[in-house]
Amino acid sequence: MDIIHQDNHILVLNKPANLPVLPDGWQPDAPYLRQMLEEKYGSIFVVHRLDKITSGVIVFARRAEAHRILNRQFELHEVEKTYQAIVEGIPPWDERTARHMLQTNVGRKHRTVVVRKKGKRSETHFKVLKRGPNKALVEARPKTGRTHQVRVHLSALGFPLLDDVLYGASETDLIARPALHAATLTFTHPGSGKRVTFTTDPPNDFLEALERLNF
Repeated sequence: MDIIHQDNHILVLNKPANLPVLPDGWQPDAPYLRQMLEEKYGSIFVVHRLDKITSGVIVFARRAEAHRILNRQFELHEVEKTYQAIVEGIPPWDERTARHMLQTNVGRKHRTVVVRKKGKRSETHFKVLKRGPNKALVEARPKTGRTHQVRVHLSALGFPLLDDVLYGASETDLIARPALHAATLTFTHPGSGKRVTFTTDPPNDFLEALERLNF
């Protein structure tokens, strides 16, 4: 387990791709992150989640009070998150903010969809970092935390994540999962009260895809 930071209040780690944070409804007996952490560290409180397919930085609370404080920060949108994403197509804009209303857990595939009515307010700011012949590397900064938010907003803009077939991308041999990595996480430490930032580098499959794209 790639632990980035640990103290009496929190655990911060670099989650590998294809490992769920909580039990997978499709594979209830498969390993999941909280269980693996509790076997080594004892009781762990889930503060937020990353999709099973997503790699990157994630924080867990080790005490009930730390859990309460961190939850409150997420509720108030005081936590800053940055993702790196490889997308199909070349965005014509350098920066753009998506504000599509979203509805989660729709249909048999439990997709998140864009809706005009009865959707939840959602916002993600995007910035193009690099452009290739037909792919781009994009930074995503979600202001809200809806399920699959970054994936759906990119798809709605016409630039789905590389290999994200659930949201309209074509199959590819460049990477075997949707190309999304949680790069940074900033929050106020529940013990010290200081603002802290944790950063992770993309894993090998993400870096290999970038190399093959000559990014």
